[in-house]
Amino acid sequence: MKIVPLYAEPQHEQPVTDWLWQAFGTPDSRDFFASIITTSQLEGEMPLTFVAVEGEKLVGTVGLWRCDLISRQDLYPWLAALYIDENQRGHGLGAKLQQHVIEHARALGYPQLYLYSASKGYYERFGWQYIGDGLDYPNTPVHLYQFTL
Repeated sequence: MKIVPLYAEPQHEQPVTDWLWQAFGTPDSRDFFASIITTSQLEGEMPLTFVAVEGEKLVGTVGLWRCDLISRQDLYPWLAALYIDENQRGHGLGAKLQQHVIEHARALGYPQLYLYSASKGYYERFGWQYIGDGLDYPNTPVHLYQFTL
């Protein structure tokens, strides 16, 4: 298995868009997710989307974004849109994708990384520190996490 920027495996753009739309979107938000994915494929720039590929098969994705939570634009950068193919869950791929983004953000010189989640308990297992609650649009409570690099 390899983890690479999506621009190195552009044939996975549509499946990644569909994963994120179906996991995190609403019925009418596919174009929004397509825009995020399209603009996250410029080498050396953020936002950046990574994909995990096993042979030719797409198995997971994660992003390093400037902003993932509009209500907290004071925090950046963000580990965002972590998604694992349903058949690949439970095998440690989420940890590998997190670590890949952590290492990339560290190499860029960032002192910390942020993420948000609707649930608690998962990210703490990987060293993320809960720092409080926030609001996702339109008014959904979420939990904020920080990882010190």
